[in-house]
Amino acid sequence: MPSLGADMEAGALVEWLVKPGQAVKRGDIVAVVETQKGAIEIEIFEAGTVERLLAEPGATVPVGAPLAMIRTEGEPAQAQAIPPPVDRPPPAAPTLAPAAPPSVTHPSPAGRVRISPAARRLAAERGLDLAALTGTGPGGAIQLADLPAAPPAAPAAAPFDFSQMRAAIAAAMSRSKHEIPHYYLSDTVEITAARDWLAAANAERPPETRLLMGALFVKATALAARAYPEFNGFFENGAFRPSAAVHVGMAIALRGGGLAAPAIHDTADLSLETLMAQMRDLVGRVRAGRFRSSEIADPTLTVSSLGDRGVEALFGVIYPPQVAIVGFGKVVERPWVVDGAIGPRPVVGLTLAADHRVSDGHRGALFLAEVGRRLQTPESL
Repeated sequence: MPSLGADMEAGALVEWLVKPGQAVKRGDIVAVVETQKGAIEIEIFEAGTVERLLAEPGATVPVGAPLAMIRTEGEPAQAQAIPPPVDRPPPAAPTLAPAAPPSVTHPSPAGRVRISPAARRLAAERGLDLAALTGTGPGGAIQLADLPAAPPAAPAAAPFDFSQMRAAIAAAMSRSKHEIPHYYLSDTVEITAARDWLAAANAERPPETRLLMGALFVKATALAARAYPEFNGFFENGAFRPSAAVHVGMAIALRGGGLAAPAIHDTADLSLETLMAQMRDLVGRVRAGRFRSSEIADPTLTVSSLGDRGVEALFGVIYPPQVAIVGFGKVVERPWVVDGAIGPRPVVGLTLAADHRVSDGHRGALFLAEVGRRLQTPESL
């Protein structure tokens, strides 16, 4: 069971998407686990063959406990004793929510229907027969894209209960404010160059592939984090561990309430086009309830923006074990002095909350200045 956040102690196995004897490769989604963040699709990180499943659906499994045994390529089948399957919740495991939607288990000739949590939920709402659907996901799993279009009179989805997610967020933020000595900095950055470059870059693009200013914000932050590594990594066991890669966690508001900040991996190395495509994909999947374990487990710093909600500045709370969070407000027109003359210019509020155990205001100011400098030269992003 992977750790999907500093506040996670256990997860409830919802379903397996693989079976013994099945070949798997790095990146395949092999299981779905329910946590306080919601349903998480668990990925595998090596190629091989599923030797044995050690946990039954419905079991609550502590972080670090084995879920399955994988025989890697070239490794002989194991004959020695292996851990017994986990088939009941451990006595001290916490109650996890939000609860998984009721299972829709229309049997098919192949056995248990493999289906993602979001697709299962939507199929249940529409009363679809899963046995009549064909899956195109890993191992033939049914995904959202495999469901037929909703009829015009389809009922509205029932509201989710986000109380447990809010409780998990509150617990993590309380821990953060208790353990992490925050300091805060803010700056206002003039972004005429970024605005004009963005307009030119989008002039020949169809709407679905146009770049948004948010992509420039995320990329500028990632490049600044590479230049100032004390803002990119984890504080654990009394010491800071910088990360060689920059995995920016993007704060995403969930419909109906709640918040998640999954990672875009190797953000500093992505082109703006690739980054924008990944941002669109991530927002769509997360709001549909489709998290992946690799996205939740390892963000190295977080970017949050409430500009689309009219907020000019936000001061975030660091998500442990990270050591920094960068905030962006909305782009507004302000009087600005350029070459001795005052004129209207687009500006954005930029903030930093950072961990005083790892950095100080001097380095934080340099980091913010680097973000601003990157936005002044958008062609370098």
